[in-house]
Amino acid sequence: MATKKATDKAKDQSGKSLNSKAATPAKSDSAGHGKPEQPDFSQGLQAYEQALKAMQAQKFDKAKPLFEKVISTGPKELADRAHMHLNICNQQLTRAQAKFSSVEEHYDYAVSLMNMGDFVTAREHLEKISGQNPKLDFVWYGLAVLECLTGHTHESLEHLAGAIKLNPSLRFQARNDSDFRNMADDPRFTELLYPEGATA
Repeated sequence: MATKKATDKAKDQSGKSLNSKAATPAKSDSAGHGKPEQPDFSQGLQAYEQALKAMQAQKFDKAKPLFEKVISTGPKELADRAHMHLNICNQQLTRAQAKFSSVEEHYDYAVSLMNMGDFVTAREHLEKISGQNPKLDFVWYGLAVLECLTGHTHESLEHLAGAIKLNPSLRFQARNDSDFRNMADDPRFTELLYPEGATA
Protein backbone atom coordinates (compact mmCIF):
# COMPACT_ATOMS: atom_id res chain seq x y z
CA MET A 1 0.00 0.00 0.00
CA ALA A 2 2.82 2.37 0.86
CA THR A 3 4.41 1.66 -2.51
CA LYS A 4 1.14 2.29 -4.34
CA LYS A 5 0.51 5.51 -2.42
CA ALA A 6 4.00 6.72 -3.11
CA THR A 7 3.55 5.90 -6.78
CA ASP A 8 0.17 7.59 -6.90
CA LYS A 9 1.63 10.63 -5.17
CA ALA A 10 4.45 10.79 -7.68
CA LYS A 11 1.97 10.54 -10.54
CA ASP A 12 -0.27 13.19 -8.98
CA GLN A 13 2.71 15.58 -8.80
CA SER A 14 3.64 14.60 -12.36
CA GLY A 15 7.05 13.67 -11.07
CA LYS A 16 8.06 11.61 -14.05
CA SER A 17 6.92 14.10 -16.62
CA LEU A 18 8.42 17.02 -14.70
CA ASN A 19 11.70 15.26 -14.29
CA SER A 20 11.93 14.36 -17.96
CA LYS A 21 10.88 17.87 -19.01
CA ALA A 22 13.28 19.48 -16.57
CA ALA A 23 16.12 17.31 -17.78
CA THR A 24 15.74 18.39 -21.38
CA PRO A 25 15.89 22.17 -20.78
CA ALA A 26 18.84 21.72 -18.43
CA LYS A 27 20.83 20.02 -21.16
CA SER A 28 19.60 22.53 -23.70
CA ASP A 29 20.62 25.43 -21.46
CA SER A 30 24.10 24.10 -20.90
CA ALA A 31 24.57 22.96 -24.47
CA GLY A 32 22.64 25.68 -26.23
CA HIS A 33 23.60 28.51 -23.90
CA GLY A 34 26.93 28.00 -22.24
CA LYS A 35 28.81 25.78 -24.65
CA PRO A 36 28.11 27.39 -28.05
CA GLU A 37 28.63 30.96 -26.82
CA GLN A 38 31.85 30.32 -24.93
CA PRO A 39 33.71 28.66 -27.85
CA ASP A 40 32.40 31.34 -30.22
CA PHE A 41 33.80 34.10 -28.05
CA SER A 42 37.15 32.44 -27.37
CA GLN A 43 37.57 31.41 -31.00
CA GLY A 44 36.52 34.85 -32.18
CA LEU A 45 38.97 36.51 -29.80
CA GLN A 46 41.75 34.20 -30.93
CA ALA A 47 41.04 34.93 -34.60
CA TYR A 48 40.88 38.66 -33.87
CA GLU A 49 44.27 38.64 -32.12
CA GLN A 50 45.84 36.64 -34.95
CA ALA A 51 44.37 39.06 -37.49
CA LEU A 52 45.78 42.07 -35.63
CA LYS A 53 49.25 40.51 -35.53
CA ALA A 54 49.11 39.77 -39.26
CA MET A 55 47.91 43.31 -39.95
CA GLN A 56 50.71 44.84 -37.86
CA ALA A 57 53.18 42.73 -39.84
CA GLN A 58 51.70 44.18 -43.06
CA LYS A 59 50.37 40.73 -44.02
CA PHE A 60 46.99 42.04 -45.09
CA ASP A 61 46.21 38.97 -47.23
CA LYS A 62 46.44 36.78 -44.11
CA ALA A 63 44.64 39.23 -41.85
CA LYS A 64 41.65 39.65 -44.17
CA PRO A 65 40.13 36.11 -43.86
CA LEU A 66 40.67 36.16 -40.09
CA PHE A 67 38.77 39.43 -39.72
CA GLU A 68 36.03 38.01 -41.95
CA LYS A 69 35.79 34.99 -39.63
CA VAL A 70 35.40 37.26 -36.60
CA ILE A 71 32.68 39.24 -38.35
CA SER A 72 30.69 36.13 -39.28
CA THR A 73 31.09 34.09 -36.08
CA GLY A 74 32.43 36.32 -33.33
CA PRO A 75 30.60 38.43 -30.74
CA LYS A 76 29.28 41.83 -31.83
CA GLU A 77 31.82 43.92 -29.93
CA LEU A 78 34.68 42.15 -31.73
CA ALA A 79 32.84 42.04 -35.05
CA ASP A 80 32.43 45.83 -35.09
CA ARG A 81 36.16 46.37 -34.59
CA ALA A 82 37.04 43.64 -37.06
CA HIS A 83 34.89 45.29 -39.71
CA MET A 84 36.86 48.53 -39.37
CA HIS A 85 40.19 46.71 -39.70
CA LEU A 86 38.87 44.67 -42.62
CA ASN A 87 38.17 47.88 -44.53
CA ILE A 88 41.78 48.94 -44.03
CA CYS A 89 43.03 45.55 -45.22
CA ASN A 90 40.90 45.80 -48.36
CA GLN A 91 42.22 49.29 -49.05
CA GLN A 92 45.80 48.16 -48.59
CA LEU A 93 45.38 45.12 -50.82
CA THR A 94 43.71 47.20 -53.53
CA ARG A 95 46.38 49.87 -53.42
CA ALA A 96 49.20 47.33 -53.36
CA GLN A 97 47.90 45.89 -56.59
CA ALA A 98 47.34 49.29 -58.17
CA LYS A 99 49.89 50.90 -60.43
CA PHE A 100 50.56 54.55 -59.78
CA SER A 101 50.15 56.77 -62.81
CA SER A 102 52.51 59.43 -61.46
CA VAL A 103 55.05 60.17 -58.74
CA GLU A 104 52.56 62.56 -57.14
CA GLU A 105 49.94 59.82 -56.94
CA HIS A 106 52.46 57.47 -55.37
CA TYR A 107 53.44 60.17 -52.89
CA ASP A 108 49.80 60.84 -51.97
CA TYR A 109 49.40 57.13 -51.28
CA ALA A 110 52.40 57.19 -48.94
CA VAL A 111 50.93 60.19 -47.12
CA SER A 112 47.62 58.35 -46.71
CA LEU A 113 49.52 55.48 -45.08
CA MET A 114 51.06 57.95 -42.63
CA ASN A 115 47.62 59.34 -41.83
CA MET A 116 46.45 55.80 -41.00
CA GLY A 117 49.46 55.29 -38.74
CA ASP A 118 51.13 52.75 -41.03
CA PHE A 119 54.57 54.34 -40.75
CA VAL A 120 56.51 51.24 -41.76
CA THR A 121 54.87 50.88 -45.17
CA ALA A 122 54.84 54.66 -45.65
CA ARG A 123 58.60 54.75 -45.16
CA GLU A 124 59.08 51.94 -47.68
CA HIS A 125 57.15 53.89 -50.33
CA LEU A 126 58.77 57.24 -49.61
CA GLU A 127 62.26 55.75 -49.70
CA LYS A 128 61.43 54.03 -52.97
CA ILE A 129 60.21 57.32 -54.46
CA SER A 130 63.22 59.26 -53.19
CA GLY A 131 65.57 56.62 -54.58
CA GLN A 132 63.99 56.93 -58.02
CA ASN A 133 63.51 60.72 -57.85
CA PRO A 134 66.20 62.24 -55.59
CA LYS A 135 65.50 65.81 -56.78
CA LEU A 136 61.89 65.98 -55.63
CA ASP A 137 61.74 68.37 -52.68
CA PHE A 138 58.27 67.31 -51.49
CA VAL A 139 59.39 63.70 -51.11
CA TRP A 140 62.22 64.73 -48.77
CA TYR A 141 59.74 66.91 -46.91
CA GLY A 142 57.43 63.92 -46.51
CA LEU A 143 60.30 61.85 -45.16
CA ALA A 144 61.10 64.64 -42.70
CA VAL A 145 57.51 64.59 -41.45
CA LEU A 146 57.56 60.81 -41.14
CA GLU A 147 60.82 60.77 -39.16
CA CYS A 148 59.51 63.49 -36.84
CA LEU A 149 56.27 61.61 -36.20
CA THR A 150 58.20 58.45 -35.36
CA GLY A 151 60.62 60.23 -33.01
CA HIS A 152 63.71 60.23 -35.25
CA THR A 153 64.65 63.88 -34.77
CA HIS A 154 68.13 63.78 -36.31
CA GLU A 155 66.92 62.04 -39.48
CA SER A 156 63.96 64.40 -39.69
CA LEU A 157 66.23 67.46 -39.58
CA GLU A 158 68.48 65.97 -42.27
CA HIS A 159 65.56 65.31 -44.61
CA LEU A 160 64.04 68.71 -43.92
CA ALA A 161 67.35 70.41 -44.65
CA GLY A 162 67.54 68.50 -47.93
CA ALA A 163 63.99 69.54 -48.86
CA ILE A 164 64.69 73.20 -48.07
CA LYS A 165 67.91 73.10 -50.07
CA LEU A 166 65.91 71.96 -53.11
CA ASN A 167 63.05 74.35 -52.41
CA PRO A 168 63.68 77.20 -49.91
CA SER A 169 59.96 78.05 -49.75
CA LEU A 170 59.41 74.83 -47.79
CA ARG A 171 61.03 76.61 -44.85
CA PHE A 172 57.89 78.73 -44.50
CA GLN A 173 55.62 75.72 -44.88
CA ALA A 174 57.46 73.88 -42.12
CA ARG A 175 57.04 76.83 -39.74
CA ASN A 176 53.28 76.34 -39.74
CA ASP A 177 53.24 72.55 -40.05
CA SER A 178 51.84 70.95 -36.87
CA ASP A 179 53.51 67.67 -37.81
CA PHE A 180 56.81 69.20 -36.65
CA ARG A 181 55.52 70.24 -33.24
CA ASN A 182 57.71 67.58 -31.59
CA MET A 183 60.78 69.57 -32.68
CA ALA A 184 59.41 73.04 -31.94
CA ASP A 185 61.79 73.53 -29.00
CA ASP A 186 64.83 72.04 -30.72
CA PRO A 187 67.38 74.82 -31.44
CA ARG A 188 68.53 73.00 -34.59
CA PHE A 189 64.99 73.11 -35.94
CA THR A 190 64.70 76.82 -35.12
CA GLU A 191 68.03 77.55 -36.77
CA LEU A 192 66.99 75.65 -39.89
CA LEU A 193 63.67 77.49 -40.23
CA TYR A 194 64.87 80.92 -39.09
CA PRO A 195 68.42 81.26 -40.43
CA GLU A 196 68.17 85.03 -40.38
CA GLY A 197 67.54 84.95 -36.62
CA ALA A 198 70.44 82.58 -36.06
CA THR A 199 72.74 84.85 -38.06
CA ALA A 200 71.61 87.92 -36.17
